[in-house]
Amino acid sequence: MMDSNITTNSNRIVQEHVPGKEVTLIHLIANLEPRVAAMLGHSEQKETSVGIITISPGEAAIVVADLAAKSGAVMIEQLNFDCGSVVIKGDLSSVEYALNDVRNILGKSMNFAVCPVTRT
Repeated sequence: MMDSNITTNSNRIVQEHVPGKEVTLIHLIANLEPRVAAMLGHSEQKETSVGIITISPGEAAIVVADLAAKSGAVMIEQLNFDCGSVVIKGDLSSVEYALNDVRNILGKSMNFAVCPVTRT
């Protein structure tokens, strides 16, 4: 027999991600640790700054890579449009400029929801 004074109020929350036009991560690593660089296959350590950008839809990573490459002296290290990620590499000022340039163009010209640039 159930006690009539006990009530169960439980709310069910369903969260789902609907791909839209958004940039979810723009991060600058100012000085990549050499062992991490080696794990990523970055054998030459001349350029030690790395920028990481994730975007949806994933195909927009191609746009990100193109914009970053055209912004200055950075190299596209990885491009994955299946998951929407781009990794760029270069000197600190070039990578920082490229990340800010990509953020501005995506946000202002292409109406993407953009996150702030973070840095370590």
